[in-house]
Amino acid sequence: MKIENQRELPCSQAEAWAALNDEAMLQACIPGCESLTREGEQLQLLVMAAVGPVRARFKGQLQMQDVVAPVSYAMRFEGQGGVAGFGKGLAQVRLSVIDEQRCLLHYSADVQIGGKLAQIGSRVVDAAAQKIIGDFFARLEQALQARQPQLPLLPAPAAPPAGLLARLWAWLRVRVGLGALPSSLDQA
Repeated sequence: MKIENQRELPCSQAEAWAALNDEAMLQACIPGCESLTREGEQLQLLVMAAVGPVRARFKGQLQMQDVVAPVSYAMRFEGQGGVAGFGKGLAQVRLSVIDEQRCLLHYSADVQIGGKLAQIGSRVVDAAAQKIIGDFFARLEQALQARQPQLPLLPAPAAPPAGLLARLWAWLRVRVGLGALPSSLDQA
């Protein structure tokens, strides 16, 4: 199965790179991720996933390769779900700058599946993969936006004193020749 797409992220390239290499961030963003730990050069993870009627806990490894910080990397992955089957493959990730506040994440993956997962059918597997990817990016974007510094709220400008407004209105009416002030402004 081949997966390929791109996604605009609401942060700089450096911020996206940091987030994609932060174990806590990844654990929070990967749907069903129960644990994610670094062991040497590998990330070990435990993920509960449902693909069609097959629901299983997958134990997996992620190995980063060809790292060109903060631009790109390849990631070899493998996961075992017992009788549910397995998934393995190679993903490519590339970040490109849009501007100081945004970047574009390009991703592609070649995935092989086996066991019950392979028997489900490609449409169901593709739909489940797209759902997982969509959920991951929704969580990632929300987490990235939460990291952005919030600008302090400025107080609303004070309204001009009523007397000043009445004098300005009177001056305009005299200059333009509109006559007397309306009764509501006379009382101000």
